[in-house]
Amino acid sequence: MLQALVGYCVIFVMMGMILKKKASAAFCFALLPVIGAIFCGFGYKEILGFINKGEGTIWKTAVLFIFSVCYFSIMNDAGLFEPLVKGLVKKAGNNVIFIMVATSLIAMVGHMDGASASTYLITIPVMLPIFKRLRLNPLMLLLLVGLSTGIMNLVPWGGPTIRAATAINYDATQLWVEMIPMQVFGLIVSIVGAVICGRIEKKRLEKECSNEELTADDSENSVETKMDLSLRRDNLFWVNLALTICVIVLLVVTKITPFIIFMFGTMFAFAINYRDQSLQSSLLKKYAPSCIDLTVTLLCAGVFLGVFANAGIITKMAQVLINLLPPFLTRYLHIIMGVLGAPIGMIMGPDPYYYAVMPLIIETVAPYGVTATDVAHAMLIGENVALSVSPCVATTFLGIGLAGVELNDHIKFTFKWEWLVSIIMLVFAIVIGIV
Repeated sequence: MLQALVGYCVIFVMMGMILKKKASAAFCFALLPVIGAIFCGFGYKEILGFINKGEGTIWKTAVLFIFSVCYFSIMNDAGLFEPLVKGLVKKAGNNVIFIMVATSLIAMVGHMDGASASTYLITIPVMLPIFKRLRLNPLMLLLLVGLSTGIMNLVPWGGPTIRAATAINYDATQLWVEMIPMQVFGLIVSIVGAVICGRIEKKRLEKECSNEELTADDSENSVETKMDLSLRRDNLFWVNLALTICVIVLLVVTKITPFIIFMFGTMFAFAINYRDQSLQSSLLKKYAPSCIDLTVTLLCAGVFLGVFANAGIITKMAQVLINLLPPFLTRYLHIIMGVLGAPIGMIMGPDPYYYAVMPLIIETVAPYGVTATDVAHAMLIGENVALSVSPCVATTFLGIGLAGVELNDHIKFTFKWEWLVSIIMLVFAIVIGIV
């Protein structure tokens, strides 16, 4: 009981401080869980062990973030994205809805491999310059990419579905096949959401701009004047494009650790575009501010993950929730967890959610004839759809770092819409009998 109480206190204090900007996310992630573990009676050796385990799951994503930012920054300076952006902006004209729908579709295709990191790395660097060019809200970019990623992540090679199948000793592919109608419905909802986002942004732009329309030429000039043209390598466009395609293909079709791909990609990008050692050094210093803040936050998040998961705090928190439920609602616990899957999954992260909480739910509702697969279907919906806002998921920091937004702004803007979509999908699943 003490561990659960401490866990809830830490979560509430941490989310309050982050959302109200009373303290940095890095400060909260690093300090508050340690204080909580001390209150729970753990010694310093145990706490250091928890931290080491947490950092062991995080450091690869931190290194990936550093090298991916450097790689795409090099390509941006070299001018790789300029023709791509100009072409899409010219084709889209002032059609903001087209841009929003294209963002969702690219993210859907990009997540065919089931890896959130590659989806963010494929979608955000390509679409962000377009959003900037047309003065669109980058938070909407993250929302649309997050929705598409969360819904596509139900594929059997995606992490959450594999975790759920493992927890219930069930075939992951069969578990996914049973959810395909719900997944298709969710993807349609995400496209509709992209259209709605496009209309909202179009109205906002019309109010903000002195003219009724924002022309592509005007927006081009506003961006190009800020670029360092001395770094442009237009003569190497096709070489840089081939290198980038190679990097993306390796991300999607191989099992090579992503940070290794971007590490070597960055070195090749430097060798191709900027061979002068002093210029390479100055560019690394230029890119450093874009890397360091989020890398520090990411590594501090490893403290939070390590302490909460390995100290058993997450499991105790889940048990308290179950015990507080009125008896007449116990038979519907899996549906309640589906509704609350977004906020619970955001707080817990996928591993405790599926390996610690799901077995408790299955055991609780089994006497009422609810199968383990019903529980898995319901719990997968909410946690998956809101995957992109969880501070317990390392790729969340990769996404906000690439988009250049703050974690608290991302959570406040995105979470409510992703939670709504997850509930809509759950209702659809109940109606057609998946849950």
